[in-house]
Amino acid sequence: MKIFSTSQVPEIDKYTIENEPIPDIDLMERAAGKVVRAVLAKKRDVQDIWVFCGPGNNGGDGLAVARMLTGEKNFNIHVFLLKSADVLKNSPKINYERLLSLGNVEVTELSETNLPVVRNKTLIIDALFGSGLNRPLEGFAADVVKHINQSGAYVISIDIPSGLLGENNDGNTTETIIHANETVTFQFPKLSFLFPENEIFTGEWIVTDIGLHPKKISETETPYRLLEKRDIKDKIRKRKNFSHKGTFGHALLISGSYGKMGAAVLASRACLRSGVGLLTTHIPHGGYHIIQTAVPEAMTSIDDSDLMFTSVEPGDTFSAIGIGPGIGVKVNTQRGLHKLITESKVPMVLDADALNILSLNKPWMEQLPGHVVLTPHPGEFDRLEGKSHNGYERLMKAKELAEKHKLVLVLKGAYTAVALPDGNVWFNSTGNPGMATAGSGDVLTGIILSLIAQGYSPADASLIGVFVHGRAGDFAALKKGQVSLIAGDIIKNLGKAFRKLQE
Repeated sequence: MKIFSTSQVPEIDKYTIENEPIPDIDLMERAAGKVVRAVLAKKRDVQDIWVFCGPGNNGGDGLAVARMLTGEKNFNIHVFLLKSADVLKNSPKINYERLLSLGNVEVTELSETNLPVVRNKTLIIDALFGSGLNRPLEGFAADVVKHINQSGAYVISIDIPSGLLGENNDGNTTETIIHANETVTFQFPKLSFLFPENEIFTGEWIVTDIGLHPKKISETETPYRLLEKRDIKDKIRKRKNFSHKGTFGHALLISGSYGKMGAAVLASRACLRSGVGLLTTHIPHGGYHIIQTAVPEAMTSIDDSDLMFTSVEPGDTFSAIGIGPGIGVKVNTQRGLHKLITESKVPMVLDADALNILSLNKPWMEQLPGHVVLTPHPGEFDRLEGKSHNGYERLMKAKELAEKHKLVLVLKGAYTAVALPDGNVWFNSTGNPGMATAGSGDVLTGIILSLIAQGYSPADASLIGVFVHGRAGDFAALKKGQVSLIAGDIIKNLGKAFRKLQE
């Protein structure tokens, strides 16, 4: 699914109106109907529904929603206009007149002296300002937003919470943005929905298809997309009858140190469960018995050190190398990593402590070989590229880093962003908060390493990897619940996640 900037969407709307063709008022009616379905989809213990409408198309959507809801159940519908009805034009004005013609909906023009006091069991629908807003709210509009936020009512926003900008909210005034419990957005998610600091405004958001023209959607360029099953289903290769373990690659995983051998175990198991033909796990001498006992399917390469990784000869045996989970950042380990990145000829996955070592030796970034995947969480990324003030700034840095160094950057989070060397960014749609647990990132490293070793490109391996990792986490959460989910549960559900992709 493409993610467009808020400046692109009006052009897609316009094309749809002209080429479907469909009158603007009917497109608004279609959108409003989808909002009403979302409102009615959940059982709500409400008596009053208050719809706050602004003067633009978002307000027009709200007026249509109010009219449609009058025919549903026994709600008391009350519409509050931010500005006089005389300001309304075109489709919003038509919807206002249609609403008045019913004769059974109270409409109040808001002023400083008549801001309503919310009663118990009141649902507020926010239709004040849509995605066309390009600056922070101020004046009376800001006061209305603050009043709604302080009311304690359950709030559903239409398309985007009023006051929230569609992309970069650096410099926005957080006190003048609606705090929605739910957001029903049209056709595409807004880029700002995917950043952690904006969850307080969007609440739970859903995308509803309002039938914008597929030709215009296809032709309109954007670097941003939401990763879905249909995007990677055909990338999964079917295994042939005469395949053997050599067909599916030989991965080298460098992981673990004294007290952190669990990282090596988790990454190794995930790598094997993701289909690699052969796996050699390089571990400190002291971890030999652990890895041989916990992961008997893996071969081992033993470091000279009892406690940490110091060196390994990559040779030409391996088809991909992964390094980082649990290796620590000791000086000898740093030397070993530097030798590896300057001498290795095969694709690499760098995670965890490998990234922390890079942040301590930033000139090494220029020495990274081609076909590299970096998999930082936000903290690791900030250590690499400097502190970011918000998710948008961090994304721009990730996008720039991937393009500059021609690498794949997997920025982990609720909507893990995969930034590619060509400037495109994919946001993952799978996963859940239960995966915020120790070892989850080690599992992802093992998955991506396995796929690259099997011959998938670093880009495809990263896209498939984050999707499957999240889907396995979703299956695990169904069984264990989010609170009790641990990294090993993700590994146990990898088989189901891969199988469902191929169905």
